[in-house]
Amino acid sequence: MKKEIKIGVIGTGGRGTISQCAHLPEKGFRVVAGVDLTDEKHKEFKKYIGEDVFFSKDYRELLKIKELDAVFVTSPDFLHEEHGVAALKAGKAIYLEKPMAITVEGCDRLLETAYTTGSKLYLGHNMRHFPAVLKMKEIIDSGLIGKIQAGWCRHFVSYGGDAYFRDWHSERKNTTGLLLQKGAHDIDVMHWLMGSYTKTVVGMGMLSVYDKCKRRDPKLPGSTRFDNAHWPPLEQTGFSPIIDVEDHNMVMMQLENGAQASYVQCHYTPDAERNYTFIGTKGRVENIGDFGTCEIHVWTQRGSRENPDIIHKLKPIEGTHGGADPAIVMEFLKFVSGAIKKTNTSPVAARNSVAVGVLAHKSMRSGLKPQQIPKLPKKLLDYFENGQKK
Repeated sequence: MKKEIKIGVIGTGGRGTISQCAHLPEKGFRVVAGVDLTDEKHKEFKKYIGEDVFFSKDYRELLKIKELDAVFVTSPDFLHEEHGVAALKAGKAIYLEKPMAITVEGCDRLLETAYTTGSKLYLGHNMRHFPAVLKMKEIIDSGLIGKIQAGWCRHFVSYGGDAYFRDWHSERKNTTGLLLQKGAHDIDVMHWLMGSYTKTVVGMGMLSVYDKCKRRDPKLPGSTRFDNAHWPPLEQTGFSPIIDVEDHNMVMMQLENGAQASYVQCHYTPDAERNYTFIGTKGRVENIGDFGTCEIHVWTQRGSRENPDIIHKLKPIEGTHGGADPAIVMEFLKFVSGAIKKTNTSPVAARNSVAVGVLAHKSMRSGLKPQQIPKLPKKLLDYFENGQKK
């Protein structure tokens, strides 16, 4: 590498802590600047970067730093479009946290801006680095279970009442809905492993529990601290004054290659797990546990669910999100430095996962009418398929 890559962070708190994985001065990558809205976040940022790091409450000041090569955009979802477009126009390569944006139009604007500026756009879909997902993809790509015809995902979100119904996530204006916000990961994984994007969606959902919970005073800040004692939901307090997103969601997807998929999500379950099943013409694969100590079960002949033909036992990998966070950040750094051209994550795929979420919410809120996913212009498809080169 010819020079040190200097990195900034827009939104140092929350998901912004993933940027810690990028602060590797000994390898030529250095985080030098951050943006957030409170002095507390400034203090936290300095703890792991250093006392002399640049910090501001205005992202525009960060983008004025000419020496900055790359920026993590890890601000709240409703700011991804604004911050991402501004960073791309400033000539910075960006790591953009999922979901890419909260509208299809916002995603398309980001893609078009990356295309016209030539600034590199990388999407933070870290589940493409989960060992369990990678193992299932390996099995599917090997042809062991034949051509995939059906994919299912059951998403149990025990922490929904802590993470999504006590702060800005609880309002449609900030997220569009949780099928998009939380489900963008899973829809993207299903597209990737099934080898195709969705063309038609039908969504169904309800706000059935958290609308009945006790709210906090609007003047008080929300707390998203996870606590096992926050159970059962109807006995808890401190929820957002405004809650207008659904707390369970379902979507059916017709893929372009003829396969079909379904995704179901619930935010008031006592347990937490993503459980995928992919069924092909010669067998089936399913994950038991989604990261850490988990197993991948494969069936290639008739028999009971309790007796899979193959069991892959996966061991825990060091790092947050089952080792996926350090892995995805390293891929981003290699992409920015030019060490690699092809990445696991894809801006086009990220856009299409958002499109499914947005239009599934539109379907569920308008009489369950099927919705068609709008296609991207060929110039954008070709550009991103070619490693972001014209």
